[in-house]
Amino acid sequence: MRINILLLSLLFLTGCFRGAKFEETPIHLNPNMDNQQKYRSLEESYFFEDGSTMRTPIEGTIARGQYDENASFLNGKNEDGSYLVNNPIALSAEVLDRGQDRFNIYCTPCHSQVGNGKGIVTQYDYPVIPANLHDERIRMQPDGEMFNTIRYGLRSMPAYGYQIEADDIWSIVHYVRALQKSQNATFQDLPQDEQEKIAKKSWN
Repeated sequence: MRINILLLSLLFLTGCFRGAKFEETPIHLNPNMDNQQKYRSLEESYFFEDGSTMRTPIEGTIARGQYDENASFLNGKNEDGSYLVNNPIALSAEVLDRGQDRFNIYCTPCHSQVGNGKGIVTQYDYPVIPANLHDERIRMQPDGEMFNTIRYGLRSMPAYGYQIEADDIWSIVHYVRALQKSQNATFQDLPQDEQEKIAKKSWN
């Protein structure tokens, strides 16, 4: 009983000092750990010849936690460094629905629901002009390049890899392709039976 009372008293006293300010210098039990000499990420370094603090990873090394046998699924690239041409996830109604759901959450603030780059952020003093997803440059890029841009970011576009799972990003790519075709489709993009129906109507 006495031990319990003593423990409660110590906890109470400890809580009383939490957040309190003292004029005396705090005691550092291990000063070398508390006050390490180090460079900040963008600080100039006098140790390396190029003056850069941030170092390029050694060729062939993989960051801890980023190894995966199916690397192309996670970065959108082939082993030779080229981008995957086609989406590795099979297209289906469920995949499109998932892609639309994720697109509306993460992409529409900048790119708008139709992907024209006129999202709600453009109504304010946003310092960056979002890309129009219907531009020919984006329509012609491989699926892997679009995936890589969403996952790892590019220039002023932030990386979403920590917020969106890889399979969901591939679903977004499918949905963006659907948006692009909705506004840039040609007659040849229609299924063969639909082309035949239109051809018959034009002859009547």
